[in-house]
Amino acid sequence: MALTTESGPTAALAEAPHPALATLARHAWRIRRFALRMGEVQGQGYIGQALGLADVLAVAFRHAMNVRPDDPRWEGRDRFLLSHGHYAIAYYAALIEAGILSEAELETYGADDSRLPMSGMATYTPGMEMSGGSLGQGLSIAVGMALGLRQKRNPARVYNSMSDGELDEGATWEAALSAAHYRLDRLIVLVDVNRQQADGDSRRILGFEPLEEKWRAFGWYAQRVDGNDLAALTRAFDRAASHDEPVPRVILCDTLMGKGVPFLEAREKNHFIRVEPGEWQLAIDALDAARPEGAQP
Repeated sequence: MALTTESGPTAALAEAPHPALATLARHAWRIRRFALRMGEVQGQGYIGQALGLADVLAVAFRHAMNVRPDDPRWEGRDRFLLSHGHYAIAYYAALIEAGILSEAELETYGADDSRLPMSGMATYTPGMEMSGGSLGQGLSIAVGMALGLRQKRNPARVYNSMSDGELDEGATWEAALSAAHYRLDRLIVLVDVNRQQADGDSRRILGFEPLEEKWRAFGWYAQRVDGNDLAALTRAFDRAASHDEPVPRVILCDTLMGKGVPFLEAREKNHFIRVEPGEWQLAIDALDAARPEGAQP
């Protein structure tokens, strides 16, 4: 967990040392495993996204962000907005791994009166900063939140995690213009570029490339990295935090849906996965076969 200091994480900005990356690999592995266990409870879900985004979430929560697991409403915390609310299963897994939620709660995923509904709800879940559902809302909320923190002279950062499908939404680009206009340099956007949405390949539904050039044209400091490469992600988060221009920052994360489970990686369509009962154990076995050294279930 990143230290809760105003200056941010104490890890070296240039490049995380090998032991730090090994620790992050264990965190990412457990996030994937927690997500699979929750998916098994319902027999379906947005598992492909959870497996793909696990490395990004591990770096965010265990390297970059200032949070207090025992006080998720601490005023000095960095805010993490889950704009793509259907990724809640991934986010719950990260909150469990961060110690904000109890591992025992994963068995309640999607049940009536659970604190872990299938789509993110800020009123139910500690650590959930916004209620998600309709896509394209998170960045607008993040802009308002960053402005509010600035008014209060609170140095916390606002991280907004969103999907590449949300780039179809005009509100996203209006918010991007606003963030640049107000020079919101404490705002860091994470875009999961997995190239899939409900209706198919997101690039064919509404072409969004070249992404880096577009965000830069909107006045942002933009980076594009392999979203399943922990070293690259760590450097990107650190550069975003240390960049000295008064502009908002975006990290475009190219991820692989189903990462870590080969038979799920190979599925042509895995935006929403229905997994046969026997396949859940196969998925966990596949993940366990590549368990990082020292990782414990």
